[in-house]
Amino acid sequence: MIEANKIAKRFGDVEAVREVSFEAKNGKVTGLLGPNGAGKSTTLRILYGLLAPDSGSTIIDGIDVQNNRIAAQKVLGVLPDAHGLYARLTAREHIEYFGKLHNVHEETLSNRAEEIFRLLDMGKIADRRVEGFSQGERTKVCLARALVHDPTNIILDEPTNGLDVMTTRAVRDLISELRFQGIAVLFSSHLMHEVARSCDQIIIIASGIVVASGTSEEIRQAG
Repeated sequence: MIEANKIAKRFGDVEAVREVSFEAKNGKVTGLLGPNGAGKSTTLRILYGLLAPDSGSTIIDGIDVQNNRIAAQKVLGVLPDAHGLYARLTAREHIEYFGKLHNVHEETLSNRAEEIFRLLDMGKIADRRVEGFSQGERTKVCLARALVHDPTNIILDEPTNGLDVMTTRAVRDLISELRFQGIAVLFSSHLMHEVARSCDQIIIIASGIVVASGTSEEIRQAG
């Protein structure tokens, strides 16, 4: 489970996040919804340990991220908003590299890679260099990289942004599969229809604060 407890972050005179609190439970898909600049990415960066909050705390499976960042990251897979890939490596080499960073055993890593290739339909691109990949193919590699260590929690920052129809469908299918496996999925979007389609719980954030939360039906009725 992913927990944010009254987290706040300021950049100079700008309050990017102000006492944001919510939970993303196991086996559920939680959507963080808001316009660009609302504070979504800052919130996610605090959750996965890239930024330290000015106040508040973040907890992943009972592990305090600020006090034990490495342990928290072991049970967390992340698709960040900046999809940095190494152009000269193949998709398989990316998975192997990040698996080794997470100390995944070599035999387990090989089996895990094949499982991910099937899950994301990456067989045709597994041994091609990512240089020249389409946006959809690059996103699949980034998703594979996030899943390689078999995490119990997944954070996806705008996972369908800029994708073609078929890759968007593949990402949605993946999110459904992760939910079925009992994984806590948290993803951000600025599109209401995107989170309404996939999410069990929606957290709406604007100007750095949570302004509403609940199921899509609860939010519609409240509006």
